[in-house]
Amino acid sequence: MHAAAMTVPPTNKVAIVTGASSGIGLALSTSLIAQSWTVVLADINATAGAAAASTLGPKASFVETDVSSWTSQLALFKSVFTRFGRLDFVAANAGIDDKDAVYADFEAEEPEALNFKTLEVDLLAPIMSFRLALFYMRRNPDKSGGAIVITSSSAGLYPFSSNPEYAAAKHGLIGFARSVAPVLKREKITVNCICPALVSTNLAPASLWTLIPKDQLTPMSTIMRAFHGFIDGHKDLLTGQAAECAIDDIFYRDPVDFPSQSQKDMFSRDLGAWMSAYDM
Repeated sequence: MHAAAMTVPPTNKVAIVTGASSGIGLALSTSLIAQSWTVVLADINATAGAAAASTLGPKASFVETDVSSWTSQLALFKSVFTRFGRLDFVAANAGIDDKDAVYADFEAEEPEALNFKTLEVDLLAPIMSFRLALFYMRRNPDKSGGAIVITSSSAGLYPFSSNPEYAAAKHGLIGFARSVAPVLKREKITVNCICPALVSTNLAPASLWTLIPKDQLTPMSTIMRAFHGFIDGHKDLLTGQAAECAIDDIFYRDPVDFPSQSQKDMFSRDLGAWMSAYDM
């Protein structure tokens, strides 16, 4: 199933893209600029981010951001809303691969603590971005809501033994998006995930590209179609979806089936009952 064809949004639309100095984030920023969006590129790499924004022209700007820091993300979102007075789209896209080996055998008498930076950047940071996007989209003067797209991965759908922390984070993002989407639909705020297969970016080790046949790589154009499908789908409140992008195809993946009627009843129970129980 393919995403909807791209349409040109109004020129006053404002977007934040994290992880925007390279790879998917830079490609998305470039695509949005071409469609007359105002785009704020956010990345921890100040040199590459500033250069990218300069190349993209006057509708692009750059804010150095450590997405694993609440303070840094808050400053980003606050500056954007203060400057432009609205926020229409957020791509929570920044990500890294595993930074430690969960399988490691240590020579010391006790195991060393695991480096959790992968989970901080790949799971906690997008949830921070979501919370901030929600805050500011609710304050759009025309009450138009907004679209949030989180970059998960095909590793969020399948086991990925070489990078188990990455896989755990990406699985978590899909569960998070599917969980919050129904609650926010009435506010015209949509939350979706894209799940790219292997795309040629600097996320993976350079040696990987000598081992993978080029015809097994997913082109950036497929990823852009998925993003724009969700952006354009905001007007129809397309939400809670996980779009798996594999080579030239986009597949909208359903959650696993309920194994029994009791489980279906439990998770399909009136949302108000659960909200009331947790005093939300």
